[in-house]
Amino acid sequence: MTTASRVLVLNSGSSSVKYQLLDMAGPTRLAAGLVERIGEGTSRLVHEPLAGPAAEGGRRERTGAIGDHREALEAVAAELAADGTGLDSPELAAVGHRVVHGGTRFTAPTVIDDEVLAEIRSLIPLAPLHNPANVTGIEVARALRADVPQVAVFDTAFHATMPEHAARYAIDAATADKYAVRRYGFHGTSHAYVSRAAAELLGRPVEDVNVIVLHLGNGASASAVRGGVCVETSMGLTPLEGLVMGTRSGDVDPAVVFHLARVGGLSVDEIDSLLNKKSGLLGLCGDNDMREVLRRAGDGDESARLAFAAYVHRLKKYVGAYLAVLGRVDALVFTAGVGENAHQVREAVVDGLAELGLAVDPEANAVRSPEPRVVSPAGSRVAVAVVPTDEELEIARQAYALVAR
Repeated sequence: MTTASRVLVLNSGSSSVKYQLLDMAGPTRLAAGLVERIGEGTSRLVHEPLAGPAAEGGRRERTGAIGDHREALEAVAAELAADGTGLDSPELAAVGHRVVHGGTRFTAPTVIDDEVLAEIRSLIPLAPLHNPANVTGIEVARALRADVPQVAVFDTAFHATMPEHAARYAIDAATADKYAVRRYGFHGTSHAYVSRAAAELLGRPVEDVNVIVLHLGNGASASAVRGGVCVETSMGLTPLEGLVMGTRSGDVDPAVVFHLARVGGLSVDEIDSLLNKKSGLLGLCGDNDMREVLRRAGDGDESARLAFAAYVHRLKKYVGAYLAVLGRVDALVFTAGVGENAHQVREAVVDGLAELGLAVDPEANAVRSPEPRVVSPAGSRVAVAVVPTDEELEIARQAYALVAR
């Protein structure tokens, strides 16, 4: 068993790297930061020491060209070294990488070797916007610390427990198998963390608790979790399916694609861009920030009101469907940026659902807090809760547990 206890968590995007360094003996968050606009002359690194003597100096920021992900991670390593927590520390037990798509092979955190990296690379067609950057981050981190275990934690893994009848699309089975077309689900680290934290909040073993988790950020997804095991989720082959999101449409009739191609003359790439980048709240009212949508709706803007109503309507449909899937629900849990901070969304989702045991206490619901909390009235049949997500901690926990074994 390793005596080192630190885990560096990396989330590599196409032009950014988000990171956190955690000491799992606490756990204690030692540092966090972001490198953005990689490959541009205006690159920016923000680093914040969070514990120990270095924290007294506060947040540090620098700008200037950072050419590629190797330079970015070398810059991160330099910032950590300045804190006395560099990548060369013998206390570093693992580097945990967020990987968006694990396909059907990767259903648990996995130590990365050449074969695993090749498999992750082969999954790029299923996640062309995310997996390439994830691969780059892994390659660079392995080069910087070849002696430290690199662990991939997959967004899709938590949802791999869905029964086959929930994961399958009703299309020709041979075609689906040939092209790996099925429902995978995403935001899995968040759904795993939040469903477990919700059970802790209720003071019950996770095995005894059924929860519906609503992860509502710019990307949004719902999951039905029975006894800690995911049995259904809203995202599918890609993160496009499901809820109305900031810029993504969520559910549409598949024939919309054919119609836009045949009648509108749009190319496949144009339709892809439309549904992923120009739809959702943005497509309905021109804003993808829920705060701005709520402000405009409050001022009487009809397009913002429509966008909010469509957003809430889709959420209600999924909540109702997942109540039916689970049969018994102990908690409806809101998380991520919108879920944690927009009390109007929580109130609107449960409005009219008192017969299903769902309601919020207006006073408790209006409170903003970084702590997990129940916002439903005392004695409610179903608890409505707000549980701040912590995907970095979940990745660190999974990576550390794997290497500690």
